[in-house]
Amino acid sequence: MKATIYHNPECGTSRNALALIRHAGVDPVVIDYLTETPTRTRLIELIQRAGLTVRAAIRQKGTPHAELGLDDPAISDDQLLDAMLAHPVLINRPFVETELGVRLARPSETVLDILPATSVPFAKEDGEVVIDAQGNRPTTP
Repeated sequence: MKATIYHNPECGTSRNALALIRHAGVDPVVIDYLTETPTRTRLIELIQRAGLTVRAAIRQKGTPHAELGLDDPAISDDQLLDAMLAHPVLINRPFVETELGVRLARPSETVLDILPATSVPFAKEDGEVVIDAQGNRPTTP
């Protein structure tokens, strides 16, 4: 299976998603989107295929979101996209694409929806179990 992850190595969620992809036996193309920003067309495609709105795909925490006034509901999708391309840190991460679809892998285990099934146990960096010893995805209470 082919996979591409738009990755930020400084982000724990992105690192966990990458680890899950590799755990599923997939060797992904890893794109550091902060240095290799997707084109406008590609970004729109990822957002649409993930079933998101542009506003839902923009990151607020740790970004110039507030300083740029992007929380104003009057800001158009085109203006949001312009800001995301000018400041790639505003692109929420990680976007993952496989032949089974596109997901904004937040939380990171969302990526499992578009990967081959695996029954091998897996825990995130913080120890949270994503795949248990029986090969199941634990449900949250």
